[in-house]
Amino acid sequence: MKHHSRIIAAIAVTTAAALTLAGCSGGASATAFQSTAPSDLSGTVSFWHFFSDREAKVIQSVVDDFEKKYPKIKVEVHSGQDDEKLRKAIATGSKVDVGLSYSTDIVGNFCSTGAFRSLNKVIERDKVDMSQFSPTVKSYTEYKGNRCSMPMLADVYGLYYNKDLLTAAGFTAPPKTLSELEKMADKLTTYNPDGSIKTLGFNPTMGWYENAAAHYGPAAGAEWLKADGTSAISSSPGWTELINWQKAYVDKIGWNKLNTFTSGLGQEFSADNAFQKGKVAMNMDGEYRTAFIDDQAKDLHYGTAPFPTADDHTDLYGGGYMTGNIIGISKGSKNPELAWALLKYLTTDTSAVVKLANGLKNVPTTTDALNSPDLQVSEQYKTFLDVAANKNVSTTPASPLGAGYQQSFQDWWNKYQSEGGDVQAGLKSVDKQINDALALVSGP
Repeated sequence: MKHHSRIIAAIAVTTAAALTLAGCSGGASATAFQSTAPSDLSGTVSFWHFFSDREAKVIQSVVDDFEKKYPKIKVEVHSGQDDEKLRKAIATGSKVDVGLSYSTDIVGNFCSTGAFRSLNKVIERDKVDMSQFSPTVKSYTEYKGNRCSMPMLADVYGLYYNKDLLTAAGFTAPPKTLSELEKMADKLTTYNPDGSIKTLGFNPTMGWYENAAAHYGPAAGAEWLKADGTSAISSSPGWTELINWQKAYVDKIGWNKLNTFTSGLGQEFSADNAFQKGKVAMNMDGEYRTAFIDDQAKDLHYGTAPFPTADDHTDLYGGGYMTGNIIGISKGSKNPELAWALLKYLTTDTSAVVKLANGLKNVPTTTDALNSPDLQVSEQYKTFLDVAANKNVSTTPASPLGAGYQQSFQDWWNKYQSEGGDVQAGLKSVDKQINDALALVSGP
């Protein structure tokens, strides 16, 4: 199982890919929407998604419910199809009606190139109540007023902490600021006789597990893009603040010592996950981790909380980073009304959204689903519902570069943490790289 929406290195849509998608339909002519009641629709619609194994079974169970509700519609499900496969299939005109992506980062690219059809008219035609979605969710499913996708559950990030380890160290509550996080982590870190790390209070290594710039940004109100779509990274003080804190913390522990420890930890989505094994006492992660713990580490005594903020941004506490899966209709779809019926069911039918949320342990994106008595909410999971509803929750902005602008920054930060250098000069070089790529995609 692979949660691609959380791994920026795996989702960067390159400039070349963006240019390829400019001709995404592969010459196939798009069939127009035709106003037809779902009960009168019949035929076959293809649905591509990235889930596999247990999670694919959850998706299939909801598709089965859809087919029971609309018995004249048959859904051909293609599971295990990641974003790269989806992009290539659309670009070559392969039969894709509905595509589910693990990354909100493709929205700017897919909307601007037409890879996903605009849904604006059918949303208006069918009077879909978009007020049931939060402003953040709505922002990551459209680009420049073109809504080419709908949200299908969300990922929200926060802090996981080992209650037994914190209690043993004398702590009764999780940290709320980065300085508190570091102070507590120092006390929670233990060493072997040879000086190597035995257990780590918190792993500040950028690029490890969910330690990504996008996930850290909300802690200091850091901004990605200016109003004109160009990079704001070097001019946003939040980034410099976060980088300086992270780099100083890495240096205090020691890069080589930290790197040796990190390289010996288990894979993120395996049963050997370092937090689940008690090797790391506190960790940034998404709400989906609660499902993994239930499945792989039932005896783990843990709690969750919003991720700490920078010390001078305590007003932001309670928020955090939010992203999610998005679903759209391929430009080359020959069955757009069937595709729309399925897409609308998966994203707006309360029973479907709740069933998906309970099975996948992702955060529902509609108000009715969030308030449903059928939604299974543990104490740890509730934290992420609260973060999602907080006024300070934020996401990454849509761009024609997809996740390319994030990847440029992430690559620089991953290198900077071990090599150092001039922060401002480095950030300005990232700005230039992003802006040059943007100019190439946008054209004259």
